[in-house]
Amino acid sequence: MNAPVLSTIYSAPKVLLHDHLDGGLRPSTVLELATECGYDDLPAHTAPELARWFRTAADSGSLELYLETFAHTVAVMQTAAGLSRVARECAEDLADDNVVYAEVRFAPEQHLERGLTLDEVVEHVLEGFRAGESAAEASGRKIRIGCLLTAMRHAARSREIAELAVRFRDRGVVGFDIAGAEAGNPPSRHLDAFEFMRDANAHFTIHAGEAFGLPSIHEAVAFCGTDRLGHGVRIVDDIVESGDGAKLGRLANYVRDMRIPLELCPSSNVQTGAVSRLADHPFGLLAALRFRVTVNTDNRLMSDTSMSREMAALVDTFGYGWTDLQRFTINAMKSAFIPFDERLALIDDVIKPGYAVLVG
Repeated sequence: MNAPVLSTIYSAPKVLLHDHLDGGLRPSTVLELATECGYDDLPAHTAPELARWFRTAADSGSLELYLETFAHTVAVMQTAAGLSRVARECAEDLADDNVVYAEVRFAPEQHLERGLTLDEVVEHVLEGFRAGESAAEASGRKIRIGCLLTAMRHAARSREIAELAVRFRDRGVVGFDIAGAEAGNPPSRHLDAFEFMRDANAHFTIHAGEAFGLPSIHEAVAFCGTDRLGHGVRIVDDIVESGDGAKLGRLANYVRDMRIPLELCPSSNVQTGAVSRLADHPFGLLAALRFRVTVNTDNRLMSDTSMSREMAALVDTFGYGWTDLQRFTINAMKSAFIPFDERLALIDDVIKPGYAVLVG
């Protein structure tokens, strides 16, 4: 059996559940859109310099400082053409990395500065995703993109965004999310939005347990009824390792027993200070304890990463083989917000055959 290396991991079919649209722009696109819309505050003026700036600025060790980098990408995503282009290129870039299914999230409320309505923002992003899917298929790479609509947890529009997600759920939006600085903005503050989603039999995930600990995860699970945990890395705080193995607290046991998916983003977690280095990331422990772990990019621009690079980093750090990568990929596909038969078809017809060649 050949050991996974970056060049071969590239060919493996992948599933991505946690990727931010405004965190994955091409540096060259940021520059071009800034020129088109008259945005003059970029910190660099060539694509290589801008790429380096985003990576360096994101390596802050603080979620709050990390989030400040998004001011530049959001600023150039305020027009119909800009939104459609960014979404199209996102689909093309993910397909180029052999991602076969992805759920990409963004906050419509952040793209209203030039007169677009919430509905128009979503329409243009979905239009871009469809164009990107078509372009990818024409070049021999098939990808399906589902869109998650995010509400900002420090704002007061979560119910409105939840209603927007349900309004567009038959047109490409597959779920709802809240994001932003966790400290001081608990999930329960948006309980009305989550109750609306449950009443509509609609899916949602919650950023929880990234920069804040177990209380955030507990609220997301117990009060809000989340389907998945965005990050959820701090669930490790409810696990005690000893010579006899690992002892799980009640919350950790519940998350594992109920198979609540963890949208883990290894590189991003190091950048925001959730863990000090990849070797200390609880991914290895959580995978060994059979939590439903998934591999994700979070923000490809800020972390200078891709799904292939995230997987390769996990292989280098924890010694994973092809069967492990297949398990993480199937975990993600099982957890996607699309109908069961469609998930199963991708697992049986695309993912398992793709890995069968690699496993040998």
